[in-house]
Amino acid sequence: MTKNTLLYAVLVAATVAAPFLFPSYTAFLATLWLFIIVALTWDMTGGQMGYNSLGNIFFYGTGMYTGAVIAIGLYFPVGEWTDASRSEVFSVTASQYYTGMIIGIPGAGLFCGLCAFIIGPLFFGLRGPYFAIGTLGLAIAAGEIVSNIEWLGGGQGISMPHSPLHPDFEKVLIYFLYAGLGVVLFGFLRWFYSTRFGAAINAIRDDEEKAEAMGIHTLRYKTITWAISAVFVGMAGAISAFQLIHFEPLETAYQTINLGIFMVVCVLLGGKGTLWGPVIGAVLFHVFKEVTWNYILGGQWVALGLLIVIIVVFFQDGLMGYLKHVRPGWFGIKVDTKGATS
Repeated sequence: MTKNTLLYAVLVAATVAAPFLFPSYTAFLATLWLFIIVALTWDMTGGQMGYNSLGNIFFYGTGMYTGAVIAIGLYFPVGEWTDASRSEVFSVTASQYYTGMIIGIPGAGLFCGLCAFIIGPLFFGLRGPYFAIGTLGLAIAAGEIVSNIEWLGGGQGISMPHSPLHPDFEKVLIYFLYAGLGVVLFGFLRWFYSTRFGAAINAIRDDEEKAEAMGIHTLRYKTITWAISAVFVGMAGAISAFQLIHFEPLETAYQTINLGIFMVVCVLLGGKGTLWGPVIGAVLFHVFKEVTWNYILGGQWVALGLLIVIIVVFFQDGLMGYLKHVRPGWFGIKVDTKGATS
């Protein structure tokens, strides 16, 4: 057994055991996995491909609504379910709840992937800050549009079917849904970045004009990569819908100021364009966020703002980039010290 295999086996075992060893922190650990998922998916385009998006939260929010519509619409009229003035009380059986979850989560991912595939050619005509601002506008516009659609509950949002499980068991279920999705995503990306497709999107990041001159169909690669990331973000959004029970468009689903920014900060903290960077950054950022919330409360946003400034000014390559510079041997990089001293 190689060291890497042993490491992954230990991490998987720790992932499975975590909610049972630390039951009081199950919700914290579930949110941690959410951060890991959105950070890894953002890095697919922002780090590996060089297209920094500020609107990936669009797929998260769309995944929430799609998962909810599927779970509810399988058995009840969605418009009547979301009507605040209705007098009818809908009862959901355990079978209906879990069927809605089983179909709604992957269905949300597929719908978000389709959305990315359709709108990709439009947005990938933009580059640099124009792409970032364009995607941010997409997320903001989506939140405003959904908040005005009464069939989706309008500004009041949607209340999900109640889980038949005890709240403690429901937390464990949500944790394993996030963790399972995160492990699958990490394993997929570990393979994906080693393929010719991964090399192609790296070439786009390094010099898109040269990549096109070499015969790489850049628009196709960019659109497919964005669509794949959207599938995982959409599924994470659908899981969040079941976790939160009730959500609304602007503050929860299309939360551009919170999760939309946090996923970018996680990647910048850990290191763009690396496999482990987004994971490490998500862990560090989530712990920092929770510690500041518990101990300085009102000053949390000040602390988070200072953290962002410190990252951007002093650690532009993130933690992984810093470690590569000071400890290159850890990454298999050989440094000719003899030549440097002679």
